[in-house]
Amino acid sequence: MNFEIIHKPTFTNQLLVIPKEFVVQILEKIEFLRNDPSPDGKQKKKLHGYKGDVYRLRSGDFRIIYIYGDRWVALLGVDERKDVYKGDKLVAEVEDIDISQFASLNDVLTLKEFPKQPSSQYSSRLTSKKETSELLPVKITKELLKNLLIPNDFFDILLKCTSLEDLANAKVPNELRDRLFDCIYSPNFDQVINQPSYNTNTTDLLRFKEGELVTFLLKLNPEQEKYVDWAINASGPTLLKGGPGTGKSTVALYRVRSLINNLKKQGISSPSILFTTYTNSLVAFSQQLLNNLLGKDSQYVQVKTADSIACDIIRDAIGNPNIASNSELVSLMKQAVNNTISSLEGNLLQKQAQTEILKRLSTNYLLEELNSVIESRELKSLEEYLETPRNGRSVRLNKTQRRAIWSLYKHFSKLLIENGIESWSQIRSKALEILRSTNNMAIYDAVIVDEAQDLEPNTIRMLIKLCAKPNRLFITADANQSIYSNSFRWSDIHSDLQFVGRTGILKTNHRTTQEINEAAYSYLTNGLIDDEKIESSYIHSGPQPTVRAVENVKDEANLIASFCKAAAKEYRLAIGSCAVLVPSEQVGKEIAGRLNHFGLEADFMAGKDLDLSKTSIKVITLKSAKGLEFPIVTIAGFLTTNYPIIPQNTPVEAIEEILARERRSMYVAMTRAMRALLVVIAARNTSQLLKGFNSKLWNLGEV
Repeated sequence: MNFEIIHKPTFTNQLLVIPKEFVVQILEKIEFLRNDPSPDGKQKKKLHGYKGDVYRLRSGDFRIIYIYGDRWVALLGVDERKDVYKGDKLVAEVEDIDISQFASLNDVLTLKEFPKQPSSQYSSRLTSKKETSELLPVKITKELLKNLLIPNDFFDILLKCTSLEDLANAKVPNELRDRLFDCIYSPNFDQVINQPSYNTNTTDLLRFKEGELVTFLLKLNPEQEKYVDWAINASGPTLLKGGPGTGKSTVALYRVRSLINNLKKQGISSPSILFTTYTNSLVAFSQQLLNNLLGKDSQYVQVKTADSIACDIIRDAIGNPNIASNSELVSLMKQAVNNTISSLEGNLLQKQAQTEILKRLSTNYLLEELNSVIESRELKSLEEYLETPRNGRSVRLNKTQRRAIWSLYKHFSKLLIENGIESWSQIRSKALEILRSTNNMAIYDAVIVDEAQDLEPNTIRMLIKLCAKPNRLFITADANQSIYSNSFRWSDIHSDLQFVGRTGILKTNHRTTQEINEAAYSYLTNGLIDDEKIESSYIHSGPQPTVRAVENVKDEANLIASFCKAAAKEYRLAIGSCAVLVPSEQVGKEIAGRLNHFGLEADFMAGKDLDLSKTSIKVITLKSAKGLEFPIVTIAGFLTTNYPIIPQNTPVEAIEEILARERRSMYVAMTRAMRALLVVIAARNTSQLLKGFNSKLWNLGEV
């Protein structure tokens, strides 16, 4: 029986520092594991001292560390180590990093008074004192850096590192820092097991060792792999559901490769595939992964947001669209309300009822009603609006009130035309109408829709129209991560969207610890759209996420700084692994400024300017964080702003709807955290949004 060989990043990192003549021998030895990885008492032995079943294969003076299961072998590491026996047991040599000198997360979060943080003007003097930091056991040399394929640009920075703290704070990409850590310190293979797995090819490993840029392909787990080809030749589209961190997007990327191969077998030599995702930040990320995965076949794939596709369709047909800004929409909506009230029809009671609802609902709520209910669902008449279920809308509207809203819609649409601008919902509907009326528009052989829960119905109809056949449509979704859209039934969108027998569910969370995910889900309960509870399994575990209350913005910044420093050191990560998620751009800029004052480099990044390669702490808005992930996350910025902003006299039902939507925003933000999560609230918190933390799942301290 042949075993599949896969490897972890630590294995390739350690392989780089081994002389080539020994690497060739090591790769030959690895091939023996394909036939039988089980211990034989001689070359292959079990290592004691680990939680799981970890084994070593001897190759001269080197030891290949691995685990194995049903028809697979995972290479964890390789280095020059002596065999250490205690009695008749082969015991692992563990040289873990001593972090006892650093303030622990628990200490930081239970302090009665926050530790004093050095200001930026003298922080470098304090952190340079080697008596407070562990010296590196191996000196960093040019030869070591060359062997590890570290670019020359980072030599000066790394050659100055003599301590653990120096290396942790060095402004270099995390991938390069990990190479040094793996080769300077003996890895904890219990933790290495949880690293992503990559497909192993011994030829590629040798090329990588020789300095050639090689991209190792991510290995899917059996649960994910099942859905790559699943129902690919069925009669209709396929839906893949799953919570945060389950790998829906990764499966969608591999589905592209499967579709290309399948289409080529059907005689389509140059297939055209559309991969669409919700945010611009995810487009570049997905494109890069597809380039690595597909190689030259990436020429067959376009990666775009659905809105950019809609704009392209309009641009090609009639010219550039003129999209209204939010401030323009708000201004015109206020004008439309006044125009509608002055022209209402019916008896006195009917006019009073219609006037009351138009004045009682906020401008934003009215905009949402017109865009997400009427425009996005393509309602063409009052009769259709009167009969349409308003799924996801908490404010109940009777027929008289709906007549007022429909009249408002007509007045608002007229004002948009007069001003020569269109809302995004109108842009999407216009693109769809162009597709329906034009026979020569480009049609894709297959369409992948990632994170469909945030797309409006007219957008999904447009994507269906672009797909040559229904069975080549693959959709991923998690309704409880929806920020912008209201819930809907798939069958309401299009008759082709019948997923009976073609709905898969991913249950294993690969990103977030069990503690963070379960605490976040318990917080979400009041904002659920899809109340179908999916039982999840987890790869990672860790401390409970934490909620702490502070008195003022100075204490808030102090706590964030302490948390980020302690968490980064505890998890052996750079400070750039931290993110602070905030409710608004203004608050984000203020927090970034305070963190810089405390000696921590931090940058506020708007969604369009997001640069994840920066080595500073990323301060971004809650909604811009969608689709991203960070090892360490703080959610803060609620001391100086009322979030969410709810206008006076907003109906109770509308308030409930707003809070439910914003709880989903908070849930998405919480589940961006991979290992450590802190939520900072005001000591005298009155916001319902910042309540509902289950004390059994959250570390609440004295909150």
